[in-house]
Amino acid sequence: MQTRTPSASAGRCWRFERLLVEGHWESDVCVVVDGWGYIEAIGEECAPERSAQGGSAGPCERVAGWTVPGVPDLHSHAFQRALAGLAEGRGPRSFWRWRDTMYGFLAQMTPDDVEAIASQLYIELLKGGFTAVGEFHYLHHAPDGSPYDDVAEMGRRVLAAARRAGIGLVHMPALYQVGGFDGRSLAGSQRRFRLDLEGALRMHAALEADFVASGAELGWAIHSLRAVHPEAIGEMVEIVPGLAEGRDGPVVHIHVAEEEREAEECRALHGAGPVEWLLGSVPVDRRWCLVHATQASAQELSEVARVGAVVGLCPATEANLGDGLFPLPDFVRAGGRFGVGTDSHVARSAAEELRMLDYGQRLAARSRSPVWGDTVGRAVKGSALAGAGGALLARAWEDGCRALGWLAGRAARGRRADLVVLDAEHPALVGRDGPQLLDSWVFSGSDSPVRDVMVGGSWVVRDGRHRREEEVGRRYATTVRRLARVG
Repeated sequence: MQTRTPSASAGRCWRFERLLVEGHWESDVCVVVDGWGYIEAIGEECAPERSAQGGSAGPCERVAGWTVPGVPDLHSHAFQRALAGLAEGRGPRSFWRWRDTMYGFLAQMTPDDVEAIASQLYIELLKGGFTAVGEFHYLHHAPDGSPYDDVAEMGRRVLAAARRAGIGLVHMPALYQVGGFDGRSLAGSQRRFRLDLEGALRMHAALEADFVASGAELGWAIHSLRAVHPEAIGEMVEIVPGLAEGRDGPVVHIHVAEEEREAEECRALHGAGPVEWLLGSVPVDRRWCLVHATQASAQELSEVARVGAVVGLCPATEANLGDGLFPLPDFVRAGGRFGVGTDSHVARSAAEELRMLDYGQRLAARSRSPVWGDTVGRAVKGSALAGAGGALLARAWEDGCRALGWLAGRAARGRRADLVVLDAEHPALVGRDGPQLLDSWVFSGSDSPVRDVMVGGSWVVRDGRHRREEEVGRRYATTVRRLARVG
């Protein structure tokens, strides 16, 4: 659960022209935000204009446009932002050859580089409608595999980047022990990824104070079944607070059943597919996020739905790598939960990821509504979420926040004030209302109508601009030019 840290926004209030509240567009809505960036009051009136901490709220700032919750990006490898577009030549024809290209690129990457790349990415994510990011982080050590003097050096750089951009952060250092199901030792660039359970505990301990002070969160990650000893997964379940007992606590994410070869090797070794083995070996529940799961069977996914785990889908990356299509319609009908992430960041827009998710399913089914139809439509009929875009966003908000343990995704008292303002005069939205508004945001193309972005009660994007984007962009450009020369 999130740690509340006082901010400069104590007692501030805004009056939104149109705000999405419980699935309906409300007009002229006042929102008061407390000193920790959470919504303290919401309604037609702001009086008495005084926060619970005793600070005067003052006159409300009026905000024109259509305001919605920010979307959580539940799966990110920030350093891969600089790789986007560099592995599309004739050589890398599979995930595994793409991976080799990625390893070569990061061979010279320093902590300074990671901070510069992550800062650029996080600003782009904010401008794309994301307000929180789950950083699934496995680039832990120096290029030769030796630890930095500060075991948490890379994690601190990710946190610095998130603070510079102003995005919400859930950082998940990933366990990574071996180079495959055969247990071979890590070699080459993989040596940078090495992290056992003891090392992860040290990393969490080293980062905890800074994360509490910043209002960011720490979670846990298992890179994949092919990269971690089975016994280590069981040990982790016993160590992470409340995980074995099914109580609330830090979230756990894992790449699972992404590639056919991975699934085949798991069956050969364990006699079960990756998802089946995981479900049968550890108490997977609502705190778990299974990333990709494109090779999971219908029976496996039915069980995933039953235990309440979230599936993390990254449509642009999964398409780029040729992973295949997740069987979303059957999963939704079984009551499954899912959110979206940007993974390798070949796309960095919430609308683009959701649009690609839906279009892939339409192509597979040769139907314009293979996923949503009555399955989701009945629950939101007559609301602003009644269309395909609204239904997709509703899942991304609710289930994405669940996957990150992030108390946002709704404009409601006690939730984080993580909000995105859409420009009502943007060509994609002009003249739209009701469910058409959200459908138009998701399905009208790549020219984004995102105008303003608020995270924890603080504006981080205004009129389509981030105040640090020029400075961050210059540093990013210098970094990638150097990496291109040495790569």
